[in-house]
Amino acid sequence: MEVELLDAAVMDRVPGWAGHVRTVEVLGGGITNRNFRVLVGDGAFVVRLPAKTGALLGIDRGIEHEASRLAAVAGVGPEVVAFIEPEGALVTRFISGQRVTDAAVREPVMLQRIAHSLRRIHQSGTVPASFSPFRVVEAYALTATRHGGRLPAAHERAQPIAVSIERAIRPEPPVLCHNDLLNANFIDDGATIRIVDWEYAGMGDRFFDFGNFAVNHQLSEDDERRLLAAYFGRVTAGQHARLRLMRLMSDFREAMWGVVQVTISELDFDFDAYATKHFDRMLSGATDARVNDWLDQAAT
Repeated sequence: MEVELLDAAVMDRVPGWAGHVRTVEVLGGGITNRNFRVLVGDGAFVVRLPAKTGALLGIDRGIEHEASRLAAVAGVGPEVVAFIEPEGALVTRFISGQRVTDAAVREPVMLQRIAHSLRRIHQSGTVPASFSPFRVVEAYALTATRHGGRLPAAHERAQPIAVSIERAIRPEPPVLCHNDLLNANFIDDGATIRIVDWEYAGMGDRFFDFGNFAVNHQLSEDDERRLLAAYFGRVTAGQHARLRLMRLMSDFREAMWGVVQVTISELDFDFDAYATKHFDRMLSGATDARVNDWLDQAAT
């Protein structure tokens, strides 16, 4: 790929890069932003060029930068090299390592390593932004309708489920959460499970991170208990109940993300099917006979 195809204005403003870029390679993955691996001298870096519609999805590039810095200091995120404004382009050092596969993510040792990385993140500091899945789904509904979109019938069925979950869960002090825990965002550098892509980060409920990770990888309940045990040292019924309920909220958030994208995105991607998949999984999960027990236990 020719360097000229990357935003030259961004490239030229990265300190020390002018005239020293050797190669630029498109990185696959993701359906929102453009990512590139850039070789400069003897160093390898990642340049993330954000989508123009990011603000409509609740993304604040300044917060992403702050969260990325904290994650780097915690030894989990990549080193932040530069943040180019007003474009909101983030430049980080490329992490050498192995991708964490769908199969590997469920291995007991891997679950322990992921729990360790999450604990480091949750203890890493604060950013001036909150993340609540309950508020996010409301904001996405408003954004979609304001831009001419239509809320599917599943949204009306999902709303009261979200209300009951929010009422049941006992509030805890917020911690820095990633909120988009896909194994595509994990890199095993041999010592630590590193986590990239902090654009949805904010101060929130650590159990959303657990539920989001669990539902994204379809963890079994035994896997979930291993994750929680590795994180807390022991597992209570209330902790597992909160994770199970946040699995539902994670799917609701993803479904509504898809609803917004149907309305605003110009990408060639079936966001309608994406939204339907997550609505179906949320509503199916909410039929579990134990949901009322989880609601009761989540308050403890």
